[in-house]
This record gives sequence, structure tokens and C-alpha cells, in this order.
Amino acid sequence: MQKFYVTTPIYYVNDTPHIGHSYTTVLADVLTRFHKMIGYDTYFLTGTDEHGQKVQRAAEKRGVSPQTHVDEYSEHFKSLWEKMNISYNQFIRTTDPAHIRFVMEKLQELWDKGEIYPEEYEGWYSVGEERFFTEDELVDGKDPISGRPVEWLKEKNYFFRMGKYQERLIDYIRENPDWIVPDFRKNEVLGFLKQPLHDLCISRPKSRLSWGITLPFDNEYVTYVWFDALINYVSAVADKKYTDGSPIWPATYHLIGKDILTTHCVYWPTMLMALGIELPEHILAHGWWLVGDGSKMSKSGGTGVSPMEYMDKYGVDVFRYFLAREMVVGQDSVFSHEAFVRRVNGDLANDLGNVLNRVVHLSAVNFDGKLPAPKTPFSALETELRNAAMIVQKCVMEWIPQVKLSQVIEEVIGLARHVNRYLEQKAPWKLAKDESKKDELAATLYTAAEAVRLALSFLTPVMPQKTAEGLAMLGTSFDGIEDLKWGKLKGGELLQKGAPLFPRIEEEKTEAEKQPKPAQNKPLSAEDIPGMLELRAAKITRVKDHPDAQSLYVLELDAGDAGKRTVCSGLKNSYAASELQDKMVILFANLKAAALRGVMSHGMLLAGENDGKAVLIAPPENAEAGDRALFKGIPAGESRELKIKDFDKIQLKVKQGVVYTGEVPLEINGGPVTCEAPDNSLVH
Repeated sequence: MQKFYVTTPIYYVNDTPHIGHSYTTVLADVLTRFHKMIGYDTYFLTGTDEHGQKVQRAAEKRGVSPQTHVDEYSEHFKSLWEKMNISYNQFIRTTDPAHIRFVMEKLQELWDKGEIYPEEYEGWYSVGEERFFTEDELVDGKDPISGRPVEWLKEKNYFFRMGKYQERLIDYIRENPDWIVPDFRKNEVLGFLKQPLHDLCISRPKSRLSWGITLPFDNEYVTYVWFDALINYVSAVADKKYTDGSPIWPATYHLIGKDILTTHCVYWPTMLMALGIELPEHILAHGWWLVGDGSKMSKSGGTGVSPMEYMDKYGVDVFRYFLAREMVVGQDSVFSHEAFVRRVNGDLANDLGNVLNRVVHLSAVNFDGKLPAPKTPFSALETELRNAAMIVQKCVMEWIPQVKLSQVIEEVIGLARHVNRYLEQKAPWKLAKDESKKDELAATLYTAAEAVRLALSFLTPVMPQKTAEGLAMLGTSFDGIEDLKWGKLKGGELLQKGAPLFPRIEEEKTEAEKQPKPAQNKPLSAEDIPGMLELRAAKITRVKDHPDAQSLYVLELDAGDAGKRTVCSGLKNSYAASELQDKMVILFANLKAAALRGVMSHGMLLAGENDGKAVLIAPPENAEAGDRALFKGIPAGESRELKIKDFDKIQLKVKQGVVYTGEVPLEINGGPVTCEAPDNSLVH
């Protein structure tokens, strides 16, 4: 049997859980459930990190003991995971006696081997981050991470010989290119390792920090977070086995946020190497949830999202669905209430929920509350739908071990849409009016029901409660891997009609929203567009492959006053990445942002065509990033967000190498915007 052990970071207990904690843990839970569904033996570990100076000071401030403090805050996480239906096998706490014993054993082992040594150390210390910084690392004399004040400390401490393992770690990463995923995170770690890797301070004197695990070779010191927290993923399963008796370690996937990449991809593996412990098979660094302006979501900055509030208002399963569907694993994603509503109303209410309700209602009405059994041979349309369902099953089996979670969900929702199209083609409501077509009606409803059953089954790891309710409406349930094949429904199942599985979110409009829309929101004419197009000179500062689209690049651009932009562009068949680096281009800057296969694209590049290849249009040589391109004689119009259909209302063409609309050339600072494409080529 194949095996899957997944670990999340252990979460620090000085605050209540936020969306970042929720996403990592939901990701681990969904992946565990998917692997279990496709036949793996699984183990899922999460927990809390409970030692350190911040905990000690927080407890002192509250007038309670550190243990009382961490007992209370650890429960916040357990309560949230229970509410979110997180099915972990083990919740480890770094105050667990078994973990403390394991850490002390490993510290003593490294001390005996000479891998830990004492030394006087002085430097700038940040209480907030609980670490030392060099003078060069400080920003305006403050901690470069939190921006808090630092204090100068000089004291004896113990150090782990981390630098000894630098070359070995570099070799390991290069020899195992999928050890850190996605690939660009691996490159970040290798970039970090180009600098000398210093030895790591792993202790704090008890005179300053008493709340920690005592060093077994010096009881005046406690170990710092590195050897306490990072070793938990091994200590948790040190005495545990899979059902076949094989050891659970190493982890198949260790999930982290990209902000803790260095500690988990440099500090931790060198410790494991020194201890002779096998490294995890993969470390997966996921992205951040961003707000609309591209900044990281921040509770302190007023842009955080409360998981509890969303689940209380809209339901646990739809919140789990949004997190799993919206973020392409490894990439950043934008969280907005509008996007949440679109997903729920579009994917779940309109697509999956609608087709389930149609099938159940039509079957119940026409076949005495039961699912009909097909009596006639399947037509080409039935075969096509069945084949589509089997393609999705193949995607589940192949992509889940590759952690292509959002892509799998997209395929499943695509299957639900296929069923809706199938019903539109077959029109069972019309077949029901003709008694001679009763058998065809039965075959139609059976086929649709079986495809919907599979869609619900495929989504069971994502929405375990809602999919169970949906399957019950079809008179069935999900019972294991065999249910991922076509044909579980036989006909005769007792159907359960009821309220919609996924009610649409209908929110009351504000008074401002109830007012008639201003004139500027009326459809634009072709005459309006040229002045309203916000076309900017921009410089491509970084070129990356799109993680889920072979034909797309993800470009980072500097557009001057228009800001930094991320744009997805289908230029792979026309340009090598090196050709695009630092290239000046024309950006359609006021185009409505859109997600392209999970990556938000804020704008569009303009290009002509030559011999079947895209040719980017170019600003004049003297143009700088941010300069506005205007059509000669047409002043800049009102600023508003435009859509592709607005752009399509005008035609941009190339004439003698210059871009025109009609007879009006496009210019920047009086110089022409050009394109190396044949005359009369369209710019798109």
C-alpha cells in the first residue's frame, strides 16, 4: 500500500488562528482525505509551538503561568480545527512530555558528537522575533522583520555547527529537484545558500528565558525554537507505524507558508543531517492570501479575515471549498468577499447544486421518487459524458499526488457543467411529455445522476458534510475507492428531495448600491474608448513560468506611477524568457483584473503578429516606466476600469511600423509607439 504522511507547521500560541493557519491546515486535511480516498495509508500531524520568550512575557502580562497560557491558546486551534472538520491523526504540543524527552535525547546526542559547542556571543536582539541580528541586517536600527526596537546583548550561548552542512545541503537540493516545491522556492533557497552559512545559536540562558526545554548538558540554559519546534515532526511519530508495520517518518509533504522557507529548508534539514535522520520527501511552500492591492493580508493592518465569522455566516464546507479552489498551491492568491460570493454562487449554487437539484427533481417526479434504471443502449451523448467523468477520475488519481489541488477541483466543477450542458441537449423535461420516450428519459436521468454522483464523490475530501448530503439526495453514499468508478448507481435508489444543497448568497444591497448607476457605468461607445484606455510604458522585471498553464508566463512589471503589476501573458510560443527580461512594453493598465488558471493578472500587454508569432508593441526609446501612451490629438478621458469587450470596440492596426486607431497614431511624449509587424496587422 502507498503511504502519505503530511505535516503542517506547528502554530505559535500567542494569538488566535487566522486565515493563513486555516489554509495550511485545510490544505493538509484535504490532501490527506484525497490520498485516503485513492487508497493510501495516511497520517496527518498538526499542533502548536508553545515555548519561547513571547509566551513567557505574555503569560507574565496576564498574571498566569506559561503553562496555563499555552493550555488556553492551544485550545483555540483545536476548537477551530474541530469546527472546520479537520481530521488530523495527532495534535502535538511542544509541552508534551514525550516531545520534551525526544528533544533532550537528540540534543545530548549532538553534544556528544561535538556538533554543538559553547561560545560568547554579542549582537542586536529582537524580543519580538526572539533572535539576534547583525548591524547590516537592521533597518533604521530596528528588527528587519517586525520593525520593533532591538537591544544589545552579550552572553554565552550554545551553537549548532550548521555551516558544516552547507555544501551537503546544496548538493541534496540539486540532486533532488522536487524536494522543495514549487520550483522557484527551491531557487530562493539555493540563492540564500550562495552566502556563507553561519553556525546557529540554539540556546537562551534561563536568566533571560526560563520557559523552554532545558539543555541536557547545561541546566542553566534552555534550547531555542530551532531544536524544540522543528524536531516535532519527527518526535511525533518516533514510536508510530503505518498499518503494515513500516515507520511513518519521513513525511511525504511538509507544508509551510513561504515566509518560513529558510528555517524549514535550511536550518531543519541540516539538523536532521547531523542527527542521521532522513529528510522529508518534499517541502511545499504555499503562497500568501493577499488583499486587492496585492499586499499581504494582515490582521493588525485591518485586512485580516476571520475564519470563524465566514463559517458561521456561510457554512464550513463552502469556506473549505473556497480556500482549496481559489489558491493554486504554491502561488499567492487574492481573498475578497466578492470572489468568495462568486465561487459559492457560480461553482456551487449554479453549477453543482443546480444540476443535482434538476436530476433529483426530474427523477422523483417522473419515476415515483426513485432513480430510474436505464433500459436502452447509451447514445453518443451518454458515452461522451461517461468518458468525461473518467477523465476527471484520471486527473484525481494522477494530480493529487502532485498536489494539483485547485486544478482537480476545477476539473470536477467542469464535469458538473458538462452534466448541465448534457441536460440542455437532452431536454428531459420535454422527453417526460412523450410516453414513447420514457426509456430515453430514464437513460438520460440515470446518466446525469451517475455523473453528478461522481462529481460529489470527487469533492468529498473538500466538502465532506455537503457532499454526504448531496449523495444522500441521490440515495447513495461514498464508501471507498471503488466508488470513483462509473456505475455504482443501479437504479431504484430512493431519492431525497429537499432544500438546495448550496443556497445562493443573496446579500442586501446598501443604500448607495440601490441608487441608479451613474452615467459613467453605461456601455461605452467606440468613440469613448481611445481616451479612456490607460496605456502605459512598463518594464518587465521578472519572468516566471505559469504553474498551471504551459503557454503562459507570469510577468512582473514596473509601470512607474501605475505601480508594480503581475500580468499573465501567452507569450511562450513567441519569446524566450531571456528575451523578455528588462524589455520595455505597453501595458493596458486599467483592464479589469482577472484570474488566469489561479494567478491574478492585473493588466494586459499589447502585441501584433508576424508569421504566426506575437510581436510586442514597443514604446519610444526615450519612454520611461509609467509614461502614458495617448492617441495623437485625443486627450486622456475619465479614469475607470475597462473590460476586454471595451477594448474590442476599437481596432488597433500597424501601419508602416506604427500603431494606429483609424488614422490616429499612438504616441508617448510625441514619439510613436511601434510594432515590427506587417501593415494592417491587428494589435491584440
